[in-house]
Amino acid sequence: MRDDPRLFLAPGDAPGSGGGPSASPVDRERIGVTRLTLTDFRSYARMRMEADLRPVVLTGPNGAGKTNLLEALSFLAPGRGLRRAKLSEITREGAAGGPLGAWAVAARVHGPLGEVTIGTGREAGESDRRTVHIDGEAARSQAQLGEFVTALWLTPDMDRLFQEGATARRRFLDRMVYGLDPDHAGRLNAYETAMRNRNRLMREGRMDRAWLDGLEEAMAGHGVAVAAARRDLMQRLGAALAAAEGPFPRAEAALDGVVESWLDAMPALEAEDRLRALLAGNRRRDAEAGVTTEGPHRTDLKVRHAGKNVAAERCSTGEQKAVLISLVLAQASVQADLRGMAPMLLLDEVAAHLDDARRRALFDRLAALGAQSWLTGTDHALFAGFGERAQHFTVRDGAAVPAPLH
Repeated sequence: MRDDPRLFLAPGDAPGSGGGPSASPVDRERIGVTRLTLTDFRSYARMRMEADLRPVVLTGPNGAGKTNLLEALSFLAPGRGLRRAKLSEITREGAAGGPLGAWAVAARVHGPLGEVTIGTGREAGESDRRTVHIDGEAARSQAQLGEFVTALWLTPDMDRLFQEGATARRRFLDRMVYGLDPDHAGRLNAYETAMRNRNRLMREGRMDRAWLDGLEEAMAGHGVAVAAARRDLMQRLGAALAAAEGPFPRAEAALDGVVESWLDAMPALEAEDRLRALLAGNRRRDAEAGVTTEGPHRTDLKVRHAGKNVAAERCSTGEQKAVLISLVLAQASVQADLRGMAPMLLLDEVAAHLDDARRRALFDRLAALGAQSWLTGTDHALFAGFGERAQHFTVRDGAAVPAPLH
């Protein structure tokens, strides 16, 4: 069944099959999921839900499967999903084939390019490769998903984003870049692949000059392109953050990276030459360390609460959450202006950390956003400020059931 698109398409999800809510002309530029089908995904044996393009509120007790739904949605965009889990870990416990069994996510997505069906998942067997189909055809790569869906998310695991190591912040940064430049994921993967091969050669003591020259050439070209895309995002994001109004704290963000700093003072080709020379000069040092010690894979994202002139890591938990929301909303605004499509926002247990004024302000921004947002929580009352601007579902017993407003 390899590369059989039927693996990822539920009945009624085939291209041109119709069914489900249809978009009105005013929704032509909005992006959102109008049908979602899960098969052997986490806690769901088989689940289907239909929605319109308004924000979606998912409420239910802890353990009901709300975050699992957000994770499934995150696989409609390029990347490893919001939990960064191994594909074998996602297969439902008890599914046919056990841990080696298949799982699938199928969705009908409405966007600026019209309606498209997306299917993705893991085939049964040893492979940990994620398969992607778009309108029934095998995609060239995951990066192709970025033409139709981009997503940003905030989860409870990100509450310590500003206090822990740079790796998580760099991933958050690059996901914001994906929304502006879908090819960024491919360049980043090419850079990291060349770097891993370089590290392996040096750990094995194989200091072959020709091989290392070739790998460092690839790292320099892709690495400078990665740094330039990050730098472009930050320039646009800075302007959006400075112009933002409302109860969320005004944030300031900056890059702390050697290659990004070079691009402030020199053209990209010169920066490539400099990175290539840096890597070559660090070979002995890197061989001893077993890793590549300098490059864009070391870049960090530095964020400040501008109103208090305090680094984000020194703010309260609530303030840090509000600063993160400021960054996400600013990126959504930048992306909508640049690409004509805002990202789908997946916000897990965000409302509970906000006071009433900030909750209502967030709901107002999400209702006006040109993309569907999905929010989870245990208390339905926290989302009353949305009113009919959102659609409400209760998650229970492996299903998402429409819920009344009151």
